[in-house]
Amino acid sequence: MVQFFKQELSFDHSWSQVTLAIFRKYPNPFASHVLASDVIDRVVDPATGVIYTTRLFLKKGLLPKWGRSLFKVSDAFIIEHSTVDPRTQTMTTVTKNLSHTKLMLVEETQVIRPHPETANATTISSSARIVSNTGWDSLKTRIEGFGVSKFKDNTLKSARGLRHVLEQLTNASFSQ
Repeated sequence: MVQFFKQELSFDHSWSQVTLAIFRKYPNPFASHVLASDVIDRVVDPATGVIYTTRLFLKKGLLPKWGRSLFKVSDAFIIEHSTVDPRTQTMTTVTKNLSHTKLMLVEETQVIRPHPETANATTISSSARIVSNTGWDSLKTRIEGFGVSKFKDNTLKSARGLRHVLEQLTNASFSQ
């Protein structure tokens, strides 16, 4: 069984501010589970101006209390591939875990665009696919349910973290 999650959030900031904030999102006070982040590769296509970036994150591995006796989970590596197209004002990120993929694979896609109706606002559409390959249907369902629940919580923390970074960027531009 596969679990899906979808959410759309809006930010009262321009598309260029939000895309910059996404690249500067860590560290922030709402993401203590993110231990490290690094840019592995970044290329700009000279013909289109599209920026392709690959980043690697190290995050704390978390399990519910009922799963701690069954599985030993250490910290997890997450990879993110993103494209930023300044012509169409579209940023797309695809993020997935590289660690513990048999226990649970989480693949998230975000599309960041200017808000269709509000000037100087940006919309982030997120969708996630959560799959467990543990082998037992009842355990799969429970793990995937935990994954969706945790993903929802982390999405809220991520939005607060992004708003925090946007405020910092806004305050920095006013103080210069």
